[in-house]
Amino acid sequence: MNWIAYVDGYCERLAPGLWGEPLNSLSNLAFLVAAIAVWRQPKGRVFATLIGLVFLGSTAFHLLATRWSAAADSAFILVFVLYYAAVFPRVFFGASRKVSWLGVPVFLAFTAIVASIGGGLYLSALIGLAVFAIVLKGEDRRRFALAAGVFGVSLSFRTADHTVCGSFPTGTHFVWHLLNGLVLYLTATAATKKAASKVDAAPS
Repeated sequence: MNWIAYVDGYCERLAPGLWGEPLNSLSNLAFLVAAIAVWRQPKGRVFATLIGLVFLGSTAFHLLATRWSAAADSAFILVFVLYYAAVFPRVFFGASRKVSWLGVPVFLAFTAIVASIGGGLYLSALIGLAVFAIVLKGEDRRRFALAAGVFGVSLSFRTADHTVCGSFPTGTHFVWHLLNGLVLYLTATAATKKAASKVDAAPS
């Protein structure tokens, strides 16, 4: 496979070049802002680092538009999601570390099922956020309900990017970045606040 091959998947990009997607590139700053905000929270260092990697991967992809940068973009998002799946049972339900890490294969299996009916990682993540909001209570429920709502809107903008090129040449993918910065902040904050209230919580 040619890892430096050109990838054009968004309305805003019309040709190869470092500045072919200015809005898509600059809107990644939302992830950097989220990473900095989470870093300042107790128990926020791991989540902040993972969000920072999302910022780097997405920025590289929208600046360079190559296969390797696309792979890095997807990989860093997946790492964040899988880490969250791994620590969620421990942070919110007090499961042991060994049991909690079973969240990874469970989520991957669920994603495979969703993919088999036409969905994928993002749809399974949206469903997961909605389920978290249902099974939790109080402030935790409100945080995940808000995150699920914002992510649902964000996903609609990501999908719309492929259909509005004729009437809106810049596309809507940049809104996906802006809203997802908020989603990552909300989900990370939900975990860090819960972890900080416990003696031996997973995030750090």
